[in-house]
Amino acid sequence: MEFEDRAKSVIKAIPRGRVATYAQVAALAGNHRAARQVVRVLHASSAKDRLPWHRVINSRGGISLERGRGFEEQKRLLSREGVRVDDNGRIELDEFQWEPEGSRSQAEMKFLRELGRGK
Repeated sequence: MEFEDRAKSVIKAIPRGRVATYAQVAALAGNHRAARQVVRVLHASSAKDRLPWHRVINSRGGISLERGRGFEEQKRLLSREGVRVDDNGRIELDEFQWEPEGSRSQAEMKFLRELGRGK
């Protein structure tokens, strides 16, 4: 399976009311350095593959889209799922970041170690 397909699977697995960062999706898909590729996957495939694109945010816990260019829609969709988003588009990762169950890939473990959360 190619990275793009793995990334799509990860994005589809993010549950309602939770978010994941671009880098987290990349790590779970097997390449912790492919955050920009996740952006490309979302841009090219969100509508076609019915991806919950709104659940993917930047590593600072914020909406990356600009106001008038998707920011308001992403905020509305997240809020509808119970994710609190402040006026600046920030989300508390400690509260809303998705942490999947099960075994972790080496890329995910590296990602978590860099965040200081890996064991």
